[in-house]
Amino acid sequence: MTLSGHMNDVQRRLGTKDAVVIGLGSMIGAGVFSAMGPAAQAAGAWLLAGLAVAALVAYCNATSSARLAAIHPASGGTYVYGTRQLGPFWGYTAGWSFVVGKTASCAAMALTVGAYAVPGAERPVALAVVLALVALNCLGIHKSAVLTRVIVGVVLLALALFVVTGWAFGPAAPRYVGAEPSLRGVLQAAGLLFFAFAGYARIATLGGEVRDPARTIPRAIPLALGITLVVYTLVAATSLYVLGAAGMAASPAPLVDVARDTGGAWLVVVVQVAAVVAATGSLLGLILGVSRTTLAMAGDGHLPRPLSTVSERHGTPWIAEVTIGAVVIALVLVSDLRGAIGFSSFGVLFYYAVANISAWTLRREQGRPPAWVPVVGLTGCLVLAASLPVASVIGGGVVVAVGIVVYLVRARLRP
Repeated sequence: MTLSGHMNDVQRRLGTKDAVVIGLGSMIGAGVFSAMGPAAQAAGAWLLAGLAVAALVAYCNATSSARLAAIHPASGGTYVYGTRQLGPFWGYTAGWSFVVGKTASCAAMALTVGAYAVPGAERPVALAVVLALVALNCLGIHKSAVLTRVIVGVVLLALALFVVTGWAFGPAAPRYVGAEPSLRGVLQAAGLLFFAFAGYARIATLGGEVRDPARTIPRAIPLALGITLVVYTLVAATSLYVLGAAGMAASPAPLVDVARDTGGAWLVVVVQVAAVVAATGSLLGLILGVSRTTLAMAGDGHLPRPLSTVSERHGTPWIAEVTIGAVVIALVLVSDLRGAIGFSSFGVLFYYAVANISAWTLRREQGRPPAWVPVVGLTGCLVLAASLPVASVIGGGVVVAVGIVVYLVRARLRP
């Protein structure tokens, strides 16, 4: 089946509010409970500076993606944009980077569920959650729009209680003042925190499912991004105020520690429930998204054909689902949360680098963004990717490079 054949057979039923909620569900569920600790380890008390840099790069990427989605209103995101604006190689590179990055995101979300649900038993819990959600996806049971709204409401309510209680019952003096700034630390924190913003890609990949995509997507992405930035800033400032950067860096679940110090047992339970609900919902959506991109790439001949097999009974790409699940389980066994986030960020930053190059090629009459947007977005993606932990850069670089080599070899062998 062709690219368009995979992407354009869904109903356009989502409005701006639906798209914003889907974006919030992807971003807040994916990052606020997992990325703060690793980022604080990198930036120390300058965590908020790293958050600002990540938000700037995310804004540029979001703007480029929104303009591209208006021109190419088909599901698939930069896999579609790169193919149509730059050629099949660039589309493949974006799609491969997406699959690599988001598969690592699945591992990060599974470890987050474990860290908040049963501290000290993160890996066994993560493995059980992955197996259960892969089985649900294979049976065609997916996160609905109604469930997404419920998850977003629960998480925002819990975080509001977290922030109010933290500032009302926190220490007499803040603990985040006085650390020496480090440019590399701030950039590395920005790269890790970018993981937390990357969920707005879910809005762009809904191009074939929203009503009036040329109007809806460019409105929904900045709205979701802006709301998420406000939430992240409040949560990060509260955590720094209560725990300090060192306390955040040392904790596998820093929001639980803040809740314990300020609100007591009841707030700990609220934060744990919100984290588990958000991360589990995000993981379910991630497995679905990665498997569907894998299905499309396999159908177009970019990945092994068996991955495009769809179950006649359940209508799901079960081989792709099981394969993604197996890779996620391997990552859970060999990596920690910081490593999974870094690896994920590397792949997703490359994905958006292709999006910014694609946006640069748009003509003025197509709604090309201001010239600085794709330039800053592309530069930011490359700089943040290079600033990630060394293991993430090496591992991500090798995997992306292997995918590119496989593509080039297949292209030479193909008649």
